[in-house]
Amino acid sequence: MISLGHYLALGAVLFSISVAGIFINRKNVIVLLLCIELMLLAVNVNFVAFSRFLGDVNGQIFVFFILTVAAAETAIGLAILVTLFRNRGTINVDQIDSMKG
Repeated sequence: MISLGHYLALGAVLFSISVAGIFINRKNVIVLLLCIELMLLAVNVNFVAFSRFLGDVNGQIFVFFILTVAAAETAIGLAILVTLFRNRGTINVDQIDSMKG
């Protein structure tokens, strides 16, 4: 049987991978967005695990709100990336942070 500790360990591993991805890869904006999404997924795993083992539905309902915000964030983030690529010709973080003016 899978216990609460197994789910929490899975959430901790996912969260650690996403934090490592953010610190290791600071060049590609798409990978940074994927790491943020993985971070939200790790939190969702913990919410669902606690909700299941405590017998309360509130954690699972909260996950739906997080997924909605994550989908909106992804759509807006990709739209910003497309606009940046059209204007600057690159999505490299080192070249995006300089201001034009």
